[in-house]
Amino acid sequence: MTEPIEGWLTTTGAAELTGYNVKYLRWLINQGRIEARKVQRDWLVNKESLLAYKARMDALGAQKHNPWREDLGEGRGRRKGGDE
Repeated sequence: MTEPIEGWLTTTGAAELTGYNVKYLRWLINQGRIEARKVQRDWLVNKESLLAYKARMDALGAQKHNPWREDLGEGRGRRKGGDE
C-alpha cells in the first residue's frame, strides 16, 4: 500500500489498512464521518481521520449499534416522548 500524498490514502489503500469494504468507506465519506478529498476521479482518505474513526468504533464495540447511546445527543437516535 502506497500513499499517493503523505497522510492520504486511496480508498483501496484505506480498505487494506482497516479491513473495511471500499463501498463502506465511500458511504463514510458521503456521510462526512471521515475526511476525504476527490482528486480527479479518485477519492483520497485522510489517514488520521480514518484511524480515529476506526479507534472510536473499536472502543464502542457492540454499543456502536445502540441508537440511544449518550454520544449521539438529542438530534440522532432518540425516541420522541419516550421514557428518559
